[in-house]
Amino acid sequence: MSESLHVTGNTREEQYLSLLPQIEALAKDKAAKWAVLGNIMAALKYGMNFFWVGLYLVKDEHLILGPFQGPVACTQIPFGKGVCGAAWKNKKTFIVQDVNDFEGHIACSSATKSEIVLPIFDKNGEVIMTLDIDSELLTNFNETDEKYLMQVAGIIEQVVLGE
Repeated sequence: MSESLHVTGNTREEQYLSLLPQIEALAKDKAAKWAVLGNIMAALKYGMNFFWVGLYLVKDEHLILGPFQGPVACTQIPFGKGVCGAAWKNKKTFIVQDVNDFEGHIACSSATKSEIVLPIFDKNGEVIMTLDIDSELLTNFNETDEKYLMQVAGIIEQVVLGE
């Protein structure tokens, strides 16, 4: 699949509504799941103009950097540490409007100002990875992002679990 990404819309919601069918199409690619996930990360980053988008995979007591798009990133995050570790530990989405206000924030890039992290689950309800999205703008994420990124997380779950 070598189609170019085309996202339209004036509002963030309209942009997500334009992007979601493209992510769903990418998820149907029969390539290796890591290649598919890499393309989904690219679609999110460039479709929504985010600073950094990536997956952290649960391995033992750490999150290990998986497919991502953006500047160099932290390669591992301990359980419960930083926003990603907190989303893993608490099994819930975290929206951080100012990363400097999040106690224990791990600064992989000093350019990151706000962040949203969503846990991704296996069939037993255990976190298998986190979807981490960073912005160089303060207060860049809200409930609209959470709503549509939860749909993206569901697509990622299907890719990873082979459904």
